[in-house]
Amino acid sequence: MRALTILAVIAATLLLQGCGYNTLQTQDEQIKSAWSEVLNQYQRRSDLIPNLVATVKGFAEQEQAVLVGVTEARAKASQIQVNADDPASLAQFQAAQGEVTSALSRLLVTVENYPELKSDQNFRDLQAQLEGTENRITVARNRYIQSVQDYNVTVRQFPTNLTAMIFGHKVKPNFTVENEAEISKPPAVDFTKPAEPAAKG
Repeated sequence: MRALTILAVIAATLLLQGCGYNTLQTQDEQIKSAWSEVLNQYQRRSDLIPNLVATVKGFAEQEQAVLVGVTEARAKASQIQVNADDPASLAQFQAAQGEVTSALSRLLVTVENYPELKSDQNFRDLQAQLEGTENRITVARNRYIQSVQDYNVTVRQFPTNLTAMIFGHKVKPNFTVENEAEISKPPAVDFTKPAEPAAKG
């Protein structure tokens, strides 16, 4: 009787390994880890924004519309409680982060009009941190996208799709964008070019 039990356990173990159960668990954990890194990098960017806005304000206080736009976009993104397993929640999170990216891009374009700000060491340090963070966001997001794609393939393909159905594993939503090439690159942050001299009237 004991021998039969041992054989049954061994057979069940081999069956689970062959049907993709362990693969599904591993890939699910990889998705969680990748998603945590995405959130960490977006939070890192969010933490940079108040200092960036304060520094720009010190040199260009008259750019209120742009400064308020960045602050409001950050506040909106920070209020979202995202659930990466819910397509609507993920889309809302992505849209809010896209608004932050657009607001930051508008701010950085505005900075071109202020040579003294571009040469300020504090601003240059923040610029370098922002550029590094945007790169990290891109890397983290791409890793997450790949992790979800790998998992979804496992959930859909035979015979692991049978295991997925038995244990309740479903296809997960992923980042979706109108222009994948645009979101895969960070916004250009380059203040090393000298400002063009003002045209003489």
